[in-house]
Amino acid sequence: MEMPLFPLRVVLFPGMALPLHIFEPRYREMIDRCLDENLAFGVVLIQKGPEVGGDARPHRVGTAARIVKVDRQSDGRLNIQVVGARRFRIEELNHDRPYLTGRVRHFPVTNGDTKLALEQARRVRPKIMRYVELLTKATGVQLKLDRLPEDATSLAFLAAITLQVRPEDKQRLLELPGVPQLLELGNYYLGRELQLLDYMISSQAALPAMTNGPTGQLFAN
Repeated sequence: MEMPLFPLRVVLFPGMALPLHIFEPRYREMIDRCLDENLAFGVVLIQKGPEVGGDARPHRVGTAARIVKVDRQSDGRLNIQVVGARRFRIEELNHDRPYLTGRVRHFPVTNGDTKLALEQARRVRPKIMRYVELLTKATGVQLKLDRLPEDATSLAFLAAITLQVRPEDKQRLLELPGVPQLLELGNYYLGRELQLLDYMISSQAALPAMTNGPTGQLFAN
């Protein structure tokens, strides 16, 4: 099917909420069309090119975005809220409209109820909770997860959404075919980021001791 495409420097996952500020005329036209025709549009990570103005070349795997809230400004700009729906793969790009469109095919995630996926989910679950706890300590912003999803597929996407890693790393997660692979790579990223957060938090705690007392005077001068 043909889908309007919105190249951004962000990766959208199924189930993820994303606020967007729409100000370019071509994308205002795109959003108006989506609202009039009840269409989803595709959010795709920019592989090359600018986010604003010009033509950006996107990665070939993205996520359909459903518009759930619209706030129109007096000057024509829009603030919208979208939620990620299904993944897709771009088969052909089209440039016959002011905004980019593409012929896309649904790219479903597989093997979410396999034994391997369930085993991976058991390993990832406590790491997500620990990661959110350390992020709260490191940033001073209260983050909270009341309850983790029971099914492995939703857990895999939650881990991908929660991770504060480069967009390219998130794109790598998005492009994986199945839940076991998503959880395996997510588990690796979580382990890596937990080590970094532990080091950062312990370094912050050690900094006052390094800058006080006779030795600390070296840092103050």
